[in-house]
Amino acid sequence: MVGIKIDGVLVASSVKDRVRKAIVELKSQGIEPCLATILVGDNPASATYVRNKHKACAEVGILTKDHKLPPTISQEEMNELLDSLNSDNLVHGILVQIPLPDQLGEFETTSRISPIKDVDGLTPYNVGLLSLGRAILKPCTPSGIIELFDYYNIDLEGKNIVIINRSNLLGKPLYHLLLQRNATVTTCHSKTKNLEKICQNSDIIITGVGDRTRFTLIPEMIRDNAIVIDVAITHLDGKLVGDCDFDKIIQKASYASPVPGGVGPMTIAMLLKNTVTAASLSGNVRR
Repeated sequence: MVGIKIDGVLVASSVKDRVRKAIVELKSQGIEPCLATILVGDNPASATYVRNKHKACAEVGILTKDHKLPPTISQEEMNELLDSLNSDNLVHGILVQIPLPDQLGEFETTSRISPIKDVDGLTPYNVGLLSLGRAILKPCTPSGIIELFDYYNIDLEGKNIVIINRSNLLGKPLYHLLLQRNATVTTCHSKTKNLEKICQNSDIIITGVGDRTRFTLIPEMIRDNAIVIDVAITHLDGKLVGDCDFDKIIQKASYASPVPGGVGPMTIAMLLKNTVTAASLSGNVRR
């Protein structure tokens, strides 16, 4: 029995429709949502990601300000730019594209962003609120995964869920979001022992390793009718793939997300949603 494909493009489209309606309401109150992006250096992948975010903003009516900085920029210069954007009332969201060159501290840089403009949800303030279940601006990829579950009416309460990732962008914030839905959550990583057994005992597997030379989620690792969310993005034999072979996994899973077309579109959609939410916070607009 073949499972159901979780269509991230479809769900992202529904989020964008809600964002468009919110933007109309904000503009009626004199607020034009604006996202400022910061790209340091000329990393081709990072440049593509930023370009795609600008394109998505244009599609729903969010203004953008693009800051392309030389790879030699100092931390002091970065801090000055962030302080300027923090104080600019016409800018509602600030996004610093990661990774950064060695001379820039990721923690110091992201911590400099105003919490109410932190559309990536990475400032210590917002991370703390997330752990308390009080966050308004939440990391885009984890919140996009929750949106997928909601769209497909997948109840998380009481489910055994394993996350194969412990990063600040995915695994850690997702842990808190799932816990807030009353799931029983296990976080696994490169030092975890008996990973296959843990996966086999899980109702839902969320994998985000992104290196097929080190890890592949194979059908034998999942139980019948499990749910698999593949967050990884990597290249294999010239193709964009995740941590698993979707065509094989979907034969055993009840639901599974493909790569591409699964979680990826949700990340950008939730960035748009966060930008609109930040714009609402700036004017104390009730949504």
